[in-house]
Amino acid sequence: MPPRPRAAVLPLVAVFAAGYLAAYLLPTLVGHLGSSPGGLGLSSARAGAVGSALLLSSAAAGLTLASRVARVGAVRLARTGLLLMVAGFALAAGTSLVPLVVAGCVIGGFGSGTATAVAAVGIAARPDPHRASVLGLLTTSATAGALYLVLPRLGGGHALPFAAIACAAALALPAAGRLPAADPADPRRLDAPTASRLPHRRSGAVLAGAMLCWSLAQNALWGVSGRIGLDRAGLSEAALGLVFAVALGGGLAGVGAAGALGSRLGRAVPIGVGTAVIATCVAVSASAGGAVPFATGEVLWNTVYPVVLSYLIGLAASLDGQGRWAVLAGSASNLGVACGPLAGTLLAGHAGYPAMGAVLGCVLLATAVPLTAVALHGGGRVLPPGTIRRRGGAAAAAVAGAAGAPAGAVPELGGTELVVTDIEVGPAPTPELSLLPPSAPQPSLREEPAAAQLTRV
Repeated sequence: MPPRPRAAVLPLVAVFAAGYLAAYLLPTLVGHLGSSPGGLGLSSARAGAVGSALLLSSAAAGLTLASRVARVGAVRLARTGLLLMVAGFALAAGTSLVPLVVAGCVIGGFGSGTATAVAAVGIAARPDPHRASVLGLLTTSATAGALYLVLPRLGGGHALPFAAIACAAALALPAAGRLPAADPADPRRLDAPTASRLPHRRSGAVLAGAMLCWSLAQNALWGVSGRIGLDRAGLSEAALGLVFAVALGGGLAGVGAAGALGSRLGRAVPIGVGTAVIATCVAVSASAGGAVPFATGEVLWNTVYPVVLSYLIGLAASLDGQGRWAVLAGSASNLGVACGPLAGTLLAGHAGYPAMGAVLGCVLLATAVPLTAVALHGGGRVLPPGTIRRRGGAAAAAVAGAAGAPAGAVPELGGTELVVTDIEVGPAPTPELSLLPPSAPQPSLREEPAAAQLTRV
């Protein structure tokens, strides 16, 4: 008996949340590696570089495994990734030697990227990838928000956040064994003959490049948000954790709203307008000189961010049912996340926090244009030729191209159509009545004309 749809998506959500947790806890990870009470005492640039190494390793895992998940096996890869997370982050938590901490971050980051790649492929294969990504982001936001509330009350030290990520990965291990297996008869399997061709290459490449810049700009600020809150806004460690927890609680509300909204507005409006709102929040938060503007910018930013991210994940999944664009775009986003902390610390060190916020806001506004263009024209899966003509022309194509259309039912706008040829068909021959007795031979209609037949009668 096949698993129920809800039961099938829950393991994906668990693996997704475990893989994304390190990126969500990036501010506290970088802060505890730096000059926070009980931290390792690294400079801001070095702490940001360690965070970048963690996320760069995660991105490398995604890029390596983009087309190998189904071939190697989702269950095997998910377990391997989660075990690497447990080992790596436990190593980082159990030592104060900087080289070993960096090694643990790299190992744990590779495991995080592996788990995320498996979850991305599984979400892309779902009938509604946006719904599955919303559930994953809800779980991740709730877990990270709870940790931001609890960790400051457990004392200082760099070990706590790393140990928390290791424990989350260990808790997700049983769910990895219940991941849905690929259907051998599914034509979207990665070992199928048609799997070598990556569809929508131009749209996917634009999406991946824009998501790299989109993530870099935001995580450049996210990586130094802790320093802004402590140094400029004058918050204590506990108050800063409370702000981050409330911000992630706003993210829960935002993701819930995205799930309720669904495809009513399509993908272009949430992505374009949401990115513009994020750009404004980034500028406000970076230039804040007090607790109120800083908290306002952080909460509003983290409320809108997962909404846009859920639509971007759904857009990447719609470009390829095998999940390759979902993994590649997610890995490009992780590259941006990886470069973000280092870029943020360098910008802040040379230009100051307000100038950094202005630069990052402009970058976000620039990325809104290609992301919206891909959402308008690049999404969807190809139907057989002639489908648009049979179902109502351009109007039907526009409706079918909206977000949330069932897999396999979205036509590619502007695709090749079958040529319709008019064939003239003459009227069918009418049989003539005959008054001859049944025993008499019947004349052939092909041999004599109708006038001769009437004369004989």
